[in-house]
Amino acid sequence: MKLIIAVIQPIKLESVQQALRRLGVTRLTICDAMGFARQRGQTETYRGSEYATNLLRKISLEIAVNDDFVERTVECLAQQCRTSAEGNIGDGKIFVLPMEESIQVSDGTRGPGAI
Repeated sequence: MKLIIAVIQPIKLESVQQALRRLGVTRLTICDAMGFARQRGQTETYRGSEYATNLLRKISLEIAVNDDFVERTVECLAQQCRTSAEGNIGDGKIFVLPMEESIQVSDGTRGPGAI
């Protein structure tokens, strides 16, 4: 079992959800996130004054998958999160972490069956 964490642009959320649904991934957690990396923020205008923001809005997806779904899910995310054919800075990141245990709270099912 693996936990996939994908940090993506908010405009890509709907297309990513649809692609994951077609793939058979039906359970995920979506969180609002703020962050910065190589983009180094952006300049905004508020009431006529310009100011720099160093945190950009992102969406964080947490997806628990069984081992046989890891590669398919990562490939789907990588394709759907790109804003152009070659990709751009700020398109996001995908992290794959080992997951020791999963437990379904409603009936106590443990392991891969709980995902």
